[in-house]
Amino acid sequence: MSQPPDIAQLTAQLIELRTEHRDLNEAIDRLGQSIQTDELAIKRLKKRKLRIKDMMAYLENKLIPDLDA
Repeated sequence: MSQPPDIAQLTAQLIELRTEHRDLNEAIDRLGQSIQTDELAIKRLKKRKLRIKDMMAYLENKLIPDLDA
């Protein structure tokens, strides 16, 4: 039988991911305003931001109580 996830740990991970997501958004905005825009760097940051968004959704889903229980 699997152990229930540690809610405090999941919440801490979610907060960390939200912070990183916000920081990436700011970095993408700054790079987009630069005169010498590095499209590859922006593309990589956007891809990372999307992965973080997916991880946040996964953690948020794990924090929702199982209604079938």
